[in-house]
Amino acid sequence: MNKPFDLVVHGATGFTGRLVVEYLLQRYPAGSGLRWAMGGRNADKLAAVRDELGAPADTPLVVTDTTNPASLQALMNATRLVLTTVGPYQLYGNELVAACAASGVDYVDLCGEPAWMRQMIDAHEATAQASGARIVFSCGFDSIPFDLGVFLLQKEFAQRFGHAAPRVRGRVRKMKGTFSGGTAASLKATMAAAASQAGVLDLLKNPFSLTPGFEGPRQPSGHKPMVDEALGDGVWVAPFVMAAINTRNVHRSNLLLKHAYGTDFVYDEMLVTGPGEKGEAIANAVAGDKSLGSDKGPKPGEGPSREERENGFYDVLFLGTDNEGHSLRVGVKGDRDPGYGSTSKMIAEAAVCLLQDAASTPGGIWTTAPALGDKLIARLQANAGLTFAVEA
Repeated sequence: MNKPFDLVVHGATGFTGRLVVEYLLQRYPAGSGLRWAMGGRNADKLAAVRDELGAPADTPLVVTDTTNPASLQALMNATRLVLTTVGPYQLYGNELVAACAASGVDYVDLCGEPAWMRQMIDAHEATAQASGARIVFSCGFDSIPFDLGVFLLQKEFAQRFGHAAPRVRGRVRKMKGTFSGGTAASLKATMAAAASQAGVLDLLKNPFSLTPGFEGPRQPSGHKPMVDEALGDGVWVAPFVMAAINTRNVHRSNLLLKHAYGTDFVYDEMLVTGPGEKGEAIANAVAGDKSLGSDKGPKPGEGPSREERENGFYDVLFLGTDNEGHSLRVGVKGDRDPGYGSTSKMIAEAAVCLLQDAASTPGGIWTTAPALGDKLIARLQANAGLTFAVEA
């Protein structure tokens, strides 16, 4: 079937969806060769957002009501790929993933909900493999910088030392910016599911919840502040709020890469708070902060101002070591706040990369490293304000 669109942004009237549309207008305007449309449940709202953003009057608008089977099928018939920013995905993503898997339509999202992702893998991976649909979860700050950072480190480590690094530490050195209201809503929905659905809590606790059929070695919990000897000089680290999803995606990438990182691979993520008593105090404060799951956190649809987004940034270190004393450091940096400014650019480039650069990636449920790898790293560095650098 010859479809009118390459890509439809589902959720274009939401806070993050608008940012994705802004990015597409700037980077892939009409005539760029990418045929994209704004999608949402309400045609009038879509038109209003189009006009607010200063998009051309002929920017295509598609009503995408995923609760309506006829609307959902019309979406499948209209596009090669659906980019969705509508979370929590465990509340709003089930029908869309099922439809894409059945119809051979590619899909990217911003999901940070590992228990739901495992449910989708179990329910739809075989269907997606048969139809050719490439379903790629977690195409934002969770988990692109981490998944691709480990991917790059392991590739360089193997080239230098002849084997993968059995131990990798992800350490957030600096970060400025807020987490999204969608992230907060996803956390609350996940906690509610854990309280009401059998098996969800076990999936949340298991670092290998996204690797069906494979259980690797014991992993660090990352739940308590500590002095990180690998960083030297008495540097303290604290629990990192996105580690619960990122570490699971990294282990899934290893599985899908046929265990290129080794079956004995150990990985954790922590937030660097600094040396000495001050570093310890900050680490303890971070560990005690429960604001993301509280009612005081950001709401879906809310977010920082343009100035706050543009003044945000992040800097993540990946430190790989082996038992022979070899070590390697890779840094990944982003030029906008992680939850919005950088995330909106990352998901857009992941979608375009899947459409234009990843013809050899077969149908299935993927993470970004095995599905897109070096091609996405190149796009993110060229277009989206990220840098990936081998530091030592």
